[in-house]
Parts: sequence; structure tokens; C-alpha cells
Amino acid sequence: MPVLSLLRYPDPRLRQAVPPAALPDPAVSTAAADLAETLAAHGAIGLTGPHAGLSLRITVIRLGPAEPLVTYVNPALVWASSETARHREGSVAMPGVDEEVERPARVRVRFQDLDGTERQIAAEGFLAACLQHEIDQLDGLFWTERLSRLKRDRLLKRFGKVGRG
Repeated sequence: MPVLSLLRYPDPRLRQAVPPAALPDPAVSTAAADLAETLAAHGAIGLTGPHAGLSLRITVIRLGPAEPLVTYVNPALVWASSETARHREGSVAMPGVDEEVERPARVRVRFQDLDGTERQIAAEGFLAACLQHEIDQLDGLFWTERLSRLKRDRLLKRFGKVGRG
């Protein structure tokens, strides 16, 4: 499986919503395997099709080296708690910078596995934040849009300096 090239912010493809993937489909399974390989190569926690320039509604997430890799096809948020939590977030598209983002503390997500079987999970804590982050990406909402204007401007300035360094 090849390691895919990743898009870098501010590539406009990072802000495009992607359509649902048809399942089962060997091309989607191949893309999932390539994304998993790319995730491992970059030491990332989550990666979506759009990060690699693929117009596929798919994300792979591994919370840590000892954790299993999970593939979510066509994930959608079906419920979110009113209680919120803050977690540090970043993106492989913006290496070298991160910021605290406030999101619902608990969520329920509907998705399909690679065979097309519908599933639903409840998540809290870091997994909830990761799922929301990646679903936002699939919906064309880059994570920086969840920041206040001041924090976003400061982050973009830091990213500009990191990119030149």
C-alpha cells in the first residue's frame, strides 16, 4: 500500500464537502488501506480522504500506537451533548501548530464499515473530539473555523512562521 501525498493548508480541496461513498467497493477498501498506511507514516491520529486529495467520505482513526485502527465510511454525527470539553487539535495539513478547540463532550456517530454494514457508536473524551474533527473535515469545515477569529489569526501567523522555518 502506498503512502499518499497530503494536501497542505490552504489548499481549497480541504474546504470541500465530499459525497457519500458507495459500498461495498474495492476502490474504497484500497483507499482505506492507503490512508491507514499514510496515517502511520505521518504519526497522525486521524486522516480523511480529503487530506490526501481523495473525494471519499472516509476517515481512519488510531488514538495511539497500542490502539486499534478504525475505519469509518460515511460517518455522520447523529447526536451531541450540550456539555462541552476542550482538546488540543491540529492537522497533518498544518504541521507544527495546534490549538485548544471546544466541542461537545459526548457524541453518537453513525457510519458504515468497509462491507457497507451500518454501525453506530457513542464516544466521549478524546475519541469524541477526533470523530467531530474528522467529520467536520469531510463536511468541508477545516478545524481552524472552530476557533475564535483572534485565535485563528494568531494560529495562522504561527503557521506562516513554522512553514518558513
